Amino acid sequence: MKGRCGWLSSLCCPRRGGREAGALPQPDPPCREPEPKVEQGEAEHCASDKVVMENILLNGDFSEGLHSWHPNSCQAFVAVEGSSCHHGVRSHSGSNYAVLTHRTQSWQGLEQDITEKITLGTEYIVAAYVRVHGEFQEPVGVQATLKLEDESCTNYVSIARILASRERWEKLEGSFDLTTLPRRLVFYIEGPPPGVDLLIDSVTISYKKTERAASSLINGTENIISNYDFSEGLHPWNPICCHAYVASQWSGFLDGIRGKSGENYAVVSKRTEHWQGLEQDITDRLSTNTSYAVSAIVRVDGSVQGQVEVKGTLRLQNPDGSTHYNPVGSVLASKQKWEKLEGTFSLPNMPKHVVFYLEGPPAGVDLIVDSVTITCSRHKQSKVSTDVSKEVKEPSGVETIIKNPHFEDGLKNWSGRGCIICRNEVTAYANVQPLSGNYFALATGRVHNWNGIQQEITGRVQRKVLYEISSAVRIIGSASDTEVRATLWVQEYGRERYVCLAKNQASDKQWTHLKGKFLLHAPFSKAVIFIEGPPAGVDILVDGLVLSPARKLQAAPYPKFENVSFGANVIHNSALSRGLAGWSPMGSCRLSVQTEAPHMLSSIAKDPATQQHINGRYILATNRTDVWMGPSQVITDKLRLHVTYRVSAWVRAGSGGHGRYHVNVCLAVDNQWVNGGQVEADGNQWYEVKGAFKLEKQPSKVTAYVQGPPPGVDLRVMGFQIYAVDRKARFEYLKEKTDQVRKRDIVLKFQGSNTASLLGSSVRIQQTENSFPFGSCISRSNIENEDLADFFVKNFNWGVFENELKWYHTEPEQGRLNYKDSDELLEFCEKHNIQVRGHCLFWEVENAVQPWVKSLQGHHLMAAIQNRLQSLFSRYRGRFRHHDVNNEMLHGSFYQDRLGRDIRAYMFREAHKLDPSAVLFVNDYNVEDMCDMKSTPERFIEQIVDLQERGAPVGGIGVQGHISHPVGEIICDSFDKLAILVLPIWITELDVTAENEHIRADDLEVYLREAFAHPAVEGIILWGFWEMFMFREHAHLVDVDGTINEAGRRYLALKQEWLTRTNGSIDHQGECKFRGYHGSYTVEVDTPSGKLVRSFVVDKDHPVHVVTLNI
Repeated sequence: MKGRCGWLSSLCCPRRGGREAGALPQPDPPCREPEPKVEQGEAEHCASDKVVMENILLNGDFSEGLHSWHPNSCQAFVAVEGSSCHHGVRSHSGSNYAVLTHRTQSWQGLEQDITEKITLGTEYIVAAYVRVHGEFQEPVGVQATLKLEDESCTNYVSIARILASRERWEKLEGSFDLTTLPRRLVFYIEGPPPGVDLLIDSVTISYKKTERAASSLINGTENIISNYDFSEGLHPWNPICCHAYVASQWSGFLDGIRGKSGENYAVVSKRTEHWQGLEQDITDRLSTNTSYAVSAIVRVDGSVQGQVEVKGTLRLQNPDGSTHYNPVGSVLASKQKWEKLEGTFSLPNMPKHVVFYLEGPPAGVDLIVDSVTITCSRHKQSKVSTDVSKEVKEPSGVETIIKNPHFEDGLKNWSGRGCIICRNEVTAYANVQPLSGNYFALATGRVHNWNGIQQEITGRVQRKVLYEISSAVRIIGSASDTEVRATLWVQEYGRERYVCLAKNQASDKQWTHLKGKFLLHAPFSKAVIFIEGPPAGVDILVDGLVLSPARKLQAAPYPKFENVSFGANVIHNSALSRGLAGWSPMGSCRLSVQTEAPHMLSSIAKDPATQQHINGRYILATNRTDVWMGPSQVITDKLRLHVTYRVSAWVRAGSGGHGRYHVNVCLAVDNQWVNGGQVEADGNQWYEVKGAFKLEKQPSKVTAYVQGPPPGVDLRVMGFQIYAVDRKARFEYLKEKTDQVRKRDIVLKFQGSNTASLLGSSVRIQQTENSFPFGSCISRSNIENEDLADFFVKNFNWGVFENELKWYHTEPEQGRLNYKDSDELLEFCEKHNIQVRGHCLFWEVENAVQPWVKSLQGHHLMAAIQNRLQSLFSRYRGRFRHHDVNNEMLHGSFYQDRLGRDIRAYMFREAHKLDPSAVLFVNDYNVEDMCDMKSTPERFIEQIVDLQERGAPVGGIGVQGHISHPVGEIICDSFDKLAILVLPIWITELDVTAENEHIRADDLEVYLREAFAHPAVEGIILWGFWEMFMFREHAHLVDVDGTINEAGRRYLALKQEWLTRTNGSIDHQGECKFRGYHGSYTVEVDTPSGKLVRSFVVDKDHPVHVVTLNI
């Protein structure tokens, strides 16, 4: 069945006329069908024929109780908001909804006879908002059905179906037409299992009806907005998840507020989110590449001080199902007077649906709309009108929202931020010439580093839009380079924020470019951009500033891999059977081929995979006068782009008894150094170097070589291999391993008085949730973006705060505590049943320690540590499941250097005393990929054992997972080594980076499959997922506009793969057996008396899990 209504469109016929000022708002009007297309040559979108939807159902909004409706063999009543809401459920589009209760069969519901209202050959559109309540395993089906009764038979036709839940209203949509008319035709809504209450908010069965209507002309131009002045009530406007009504002179205006341009205005009230407002579908009234001007007269009412932002927005629903939001204008509105919101837009391509809506004020503030117009310029857009906002266009054709960006109008629109600004012409200041044009601006008399030149851009910059910034800057008054920054100050509701947009080192010798991108999540009332940074007394010169919406780049296609021999060694003469053919020395060292004594090979020859590459011959590098000297080979023509290559080599360094040396496999890629793996080695035995690399741009020359030990130390290299990794073969192995590690044999044992009758009954098993923890980091500003927050809640069951719990965030200055952000994030996670890791109590790396802590010594530092622990745990005891105690102890030693080796164990011991329920973790990076000698698995194990010997209750191992070009076998080998400690391993900060999203998806899949298949890994946390808000660039799963990219789709596909779905039947023992993942399940059983639905949970504690289900 085709659904015809736009997203969040309402479903009930409107009541004409106004209401008393204090009355409850009327139900939303029906959605609007597309109007007839205007042929070329006619006035586009200016026809006076108006297509509306006529609802044939009586009392579709239940405003007259259950009149015309009949419960089908069950009980029903109407819940009225404010007096008898059902279990606190609020209505969706009006003030009433129907409740069907005491249901003993799935077909029981609510019906209405529509026999006399149907015409043959007419298409009818069905829509209803529904939800369910009671004890059940979500989701459950709700469907709309037609019962066709004739003299001899009764037929049932399903016309719409949807999965409903107890959390929110869902829209049920469908359509039908009849070729023959039955004797009696009944429409009804049914479906949930017995015992589950069915809630119905509003119902429509509509057909298209054409009416003649006078055109609404604005200054002689056709207005494409229907009922622009609300003279016809709310038709066809729809409130978005809130309430709305029309105030008029007849029904009563709000106190002190009269219409601006007519006798009516719309009041949008009971708003619980800033994006809630008033919308209208305008899909069928738009043309591509046409310029449209938007204008709306608005104000606000309620508990509000000063001005708040009101915005006009387009919601674009694309054919692929994605939804984009385009801001078209905004204005600061107040309670005191009407304000005019203005803007423009043009669509290069036509989406499936285009909805215009007004939004913006904070929750609880009423939005008042007097009139809305959207008019077209009557011509295809070839030039930008010169009188629209007088926006400056750059030569590239990119519009900037900065006014007077190159100071051609003097300093108009610019001001000094705590200093003096002036404009200079060519050679007018220290012989400095502008980089482009004739002018630059100067900020002088600066006494603070934040002094500079600024411009307010309130109303021109929008939230959830990606912007690019570009500016040319330099300094005068300092002989050394200094940092210059472009910063955005934003006044949000209840807080202010400083956002660094771009920064660079500037000098007095030449112009330097600032370039960057940014996006704002939260609503804001004021925004100011400024240039700052250098020390006091240093002048800042600015030659232009451009700020414009970023253009989305088309995603690169999946690379073509041609002539790749997986597993084939690209190193020529690796076995040295031809002496040194193909090899050359790096630098002046000398190479020779030697043969190893058999007893030196015994330890490495035990592995069958190693035996085929090891024959005893090795290269000896002597006379080394620098660390980079060693054997090398040019391999340029043997490598392919975007292919992951694994590196392996066996090495010895020096002679016995002289300690260990750093040995590294390197690749010289043109002028860049690429790490291919490293190890610490001595002369007593052979050590394997493991690593990996990937080339994303075509190089002119690639040289592989081995280096590392100090000058004078001999280096031995044996069995050097570089080969392309066959990931697909590894994946098949991992699927089998995953089945063993993550699944259990499950026996469903059915019990009851009539169990014998169940023999052979069909059983359908559906896993609803895998209990394995998948999570992501979030930040306080992130959750202001509804799309980002929705993706997080739907796709993760664990969270961690990116910065908000770190000490430098909660106490940036001694004694000034800030738990507001962490409080709000924790409340958000708890509201959505998301478990939370605490990150982190302390951070051992010195550059992550705030200045006031660095200034402390001895007992003063110890007291600060104790205060930190007391402060945090007295507030959050029992609310965080994990805590990273002292972050990255393999890479820093700030506290240990000042307070001794026991301070780390002390932190663990004290944290456990203050919150025994929390699992305490070590947490570090580069542990699993063999690229960092500071953080090998062996060193991590040594550190953990030392902590345990000092009484530290280490409860888990945090492997961060910031990785590039992962190789499964290397990752698994590291996990195997760590698993010897018999502690749970969590991947705590996973991100993989690749510019091509398809390669990124492949790399992410490698890591996720390895971690999920390893028995010691008990959770995976991603370090972000949304573009522009990642620790590393090109690591995101979701593009900045909300589009899920290939990496995101791969993640979601794996989560679906790791859910069990199977069918079976009940055997002679009254059992049904299957193998499934741990987690929550529903089971449907077909019995002689009907369908039964039960739920159960499978844990990981027993190899065979027996579930007893009473029938």
